[in-house]
Amino acid sequence: MAPKLPPQPSLQHSSTAVADGQAHGHSAPPKGILRWLLTTNHKEIGSLYLIFSLTMFFIGGIFALVVRAELFQPGLQMVEPEFFNQMTTMHGLIMVFAAVMPAFTGLANWMIPLQIGAPDMALPRLNNFSFWLLPVAFTLLLSTLLMPGGGPNFGWTFYAPLSTNYAPPSTTFFILALHIAGISSILGAINIVATILNMRAPGMRLMDMPLFVWTWLITAFLLIAVMPVLAAVITMMLMDINFGTSFFDAAGGGDPVLFQHLFWTFGHPEVYIMILPAFGIVSAIIPTFARKPLFGYASMVYATAAIALLSFLVWAHHMFLVGMPLVAELFFMYATMLIAVPTGVKVFNWVTTLFRGSISFESPMLFALAFVVLFTIGGFSGLMLAIAPADFQYHDTYFVVAHFHYVLVPGAIFAIMAGVYYWLPKWTGHYPNERLAQWHFWFSIIGVNLTFFPMHFAGLAGMPRRIPDYALQFADFNLLSSIGAFFFGASQLLFVLGVILCVRGGKKAPAKAWEGAMDLEWTVPSPAPLHTFETPPVLHRASH
Repeated sequence: MAPKLPPQPSLQHSSTAVADGQAHGHSAPPKGILRWLLTTNHKEIGSLYLIFSLTMFFIGGIFALVVRAELFQPGLQMVEPEFFNQMTTMHGLIMVFAAVMPAFTGLANWMIPLQIGAPDMALPRLNNFSFWLLPVAFTLLLSTLLMPGGGPNFGWTFYAPLSTNYAPPSTTFFILALHIAGISSILGAINIVATILNMRAPGMRLMDMPLFVWTWLITAFLLIAVMPVLAAVITMMLMDINFGTSFFDAAGGGDPVLFQHLFWTFGHPEVYIMILPAFGIVSAIIPTFARKPLFGYASMVYATAAIALLSFLVWAHHMFLVGMPLVAELFFMYATMLIAVPTGVKVFNWVTTLFRGSISFESPMLFALAFVVLFTIGGFSGLMLAIAPADFQYHDTYFVVAHFHYVLVPGAIFAIMAGVYYWLPKWTGHYPNERLAQWHFWFSIIGVNLTFFPMHFAGLAGMPRRIPDYALQFADFNLLSSIGAFFFGASQLLFVLGVILCVRGGKKAPAKAWEGAMDLEWTVPSPAPLHTFETPPVLHRASH
């Protein structure tokens, strides 16, 4: 029996899409830099997020290339160990908090109102404020590299007491930067929840929403739940550093393991904050280019919610080596394995959507397919890390680095690139240069595998992470990884070139840029006018 497909909203009454800022009572936007400083339009704020994210992606990438240049061969050749530690730490912090998260927020700002038929975000001024907090936060964070003693040097997880008792004086500024970035995340998440729950087009029920909207709704609740935990733990760090408390100092009666519990209570849901919107993007692209409705829409929604709930229960699988009781090790081991079930549901549904589809392989689809394959590899290595006795061997080796990067680079970052290529025609009115996009894809997939696949073997052979020098038996693995990293980094210049060329011109895109696209954003003109859905579209459910 054929599966019952979710109701596909179809447009019954087209909204008036207003291209001119003067129409419908809108005053003309200010010119020049003031326009961007004061804008409350969701499309312009989305563009600001994406430009900021791309800038930080390259800054974080340069930090990574400093690390890989030092590890190109054994011995200390490029930088001092202290600076190496700062580069390792700043690379992680910038990529997680300034590249991946703002990129997803930019896509949310651009696409959620278009996908639910809303004229804008629910809280436009708050939207502007939450964006402009980010450049302040990360300018402050980057400035720590110029301060006496240098920037943060204790890893992106900033474990105490290393980050409290032995850290450079700039750590206080690092804490302030994270506080500001956290406020931005919470405000942005509140705005997204308010928009989705209150501003859907008439006739659009929750179970009619595109998967990208669903994944962001769940992600926003995760952000609201866990960012205050991060705020609490860095405030306790601040107290230990400056006010003589001993939350994490055993010499004063504190507990260093408490830091790990608090950090990973935030940190593990954070990993899913960085991947759930990617699931939504891929769930939009695969049906479009397979020219079939998404298989198992409802199960995808429930699987996303299950992943989010389970993410709160597995934090201590990062802590198997702290000496927790056996019963706790067993609980966290089995709970972690349980997350593989809803994740497997998603992979199954994507593959089943492809089955007997009329598939074409444009650049968004290539990145989406690479996401499915390589993210699954990252998931399998995660299952290996979930096995407590095996994790005693893997912990703090390059195997963990390989796992984490397979989840985040061909996972989150490939999904972001897929989303950009997919929605660029809607944003700019032009198709991206397909040949250039395909070159970008193939160079990226070669680079990402050449960089991170050898790290599995370096880790299994016993190479610890966060070391500037290493024994000779790891030399070949590190040589391959460093070559791959520079190749991958250089190939991202093709991405920037492709986006710039698309913004400046190219083949004109119609309102429905992709033949198989079914969501509401493909009913407004390309490029999307500054103001859309001033008259809410009325949806009706297609009959089966």
